[in-house]
Amino acid sequence: MKISALISDVDGTLVDSAKEVTDRTRHAVAELGRRGIAFAAISGRPPEGMAMLIEPLKLSTPITGFNGGVFARTDLSVIEERLLAVATTHLAIDFFERRGIDVWVFAAGNWLVRDGKGAHVDREERAVRFGPKVVKEFGAALEAAHKVVGVSDDLELMARCETEIQATLGPGASASRSQPYYLDVTHPRANKGAAVHVLAKLMQVPLGEVAVIGDGNNDIGMFEQSGLSIAMGNASDVVKSKAKLVTASNDEDGLAQAIERYLLGGAKA
Repeated sequence: MKISALISDVDGTLVDSAKEVTDRTRHAVAELGRRGIAFAAISGRPPEGMAMLIEPLKLSTPITGFNGGVFARTDLSVIEERLLAVATTHLAIDFFERRGIDVWVFAAGNWLVRDGKGAHVDREERAVRFGPKVVKEFGAALEAAHKVVGVSDDLELMARCETEIQATLGPGASASRSQPYYLDVTHPRANKGAAVHVLAKLMQVPLGEVAVIGDGNNDIGMFEQSGLSIAMGNASDVVKSKAKLVTASNDEDGLAQAIERYLLGGAKA
């Protein structure tokens, strides 16, 4: 199989548990470039939360944030974006609030929260390397939101809500968990399956020559659309079952191992 591009998820895949890109991963990605294979990153993060990847990985391909809600250049200027409908945004927030789930809103480059010490706020701040704006009400931001996130450590509740909220919102949104404790609501075409098509077009690579790698439920969509799909060793059994290949975990340089074994013909970068 000819592979001309690799599209990688970020958290749980491209970065380790400390949210760092390892030396082995940097070297493997650099070797892809030397072999003429493009490399791009896609995430539920905002584009600003992916900026720290640009220099160490020497990225020149589009940065894809909000699961495909924004495609940006490496200077973070927008190529394409997909905003939630205002009514859908309000419906999603109401859904989460009625179940006692914390709500985050991402809009106009801002990360808005009502509780600066709420669940996983500190974790997300370390990951994206910028802090939230604490507000009493989301206000005008709801007129142009890229993503609404429900946050809770009640993982059973979050699993149930993943199915329930999609039924509630219908075709007006895409809802999936990017982590067991995060449930992302984005524009219906802001999902990784649709994003792979856009990225392939932007990179001028045939879709059948695109390899993808990830660890989360929201990565399954891109598994289904690509020529080659690879699941991380830290992925759930369900996610692994949807991929053609499985590599090691993100704390074992699983991405680098996959590049070396499957894309570079077994040669360590």
